[in-house]
Parts: sequence; C-alpha cells; structure tokens
Amino acid sequence: MPDRPIELKIDVPPELEGGTYANVLNVWHTAYEFTLDFGVMQQVGEPEDPDAVLQVPVRVVSRVRIPVTLLFEVLKALNTNMSGYEATFGPIRAPEAPTE
Repeated sequence: MPDRPIELKIDVPPELEGGTYANVLNVWHTAYEFTLDFGVMQQVGEPEDPDAVLQVPVRVVSRVRIPVTLLFEVLKALNTNMSGYEATFGPIRAPEAPTE
C-alpha cells in the first residue's frame, strides 16, 4: 500500500460533547502504556494536628490509557496547540501563590 495521507474523522458522541472538567493530572506508566488520571480536587478540611501533612482528596473523573508508541504524538499535539493558544492569547502563566 503506497504512502497516502491519512485524515482522522473524529466523531464525538453527544453525551461527551460537554467534556469533563479536571484540575488535577496524575500520570503513571507500565512498560506498555501511560495512564493519565484526570481529577477534581475536593474540599479540604483543616487537620487537627497543625504539623500534619495536608491531604487534598481528589476524585478521578476520567482515566485515559495511552500506548507508549503514541506518547510522542500526544506530546507533539499538546505542544502545537499550546503554541497556537499562546500566539492567539499570549503566554500561559502558572498560577500565582495566594497572598495572605
């Protein structure tokens, strides 16, 4: 089969069109795949011990498994889209620490 251009025709089912909000990403891997757990931080209560580690509960809203062979394509797509975003809207800045 000769090299032919490939164009993916992405079909998003109506129930997924709205997407899912996530403000946390945890990534882990095996020898064969990378797993991306997208989550949402939950309300944090003050620990009784002021020296205790503050544990922030996170509810996973979506888990995506990516074969290792696809990882570079994911990174290239993110980089291309970040560059396009910054060209349109300006640099993406990290959130600033809250001031007291």
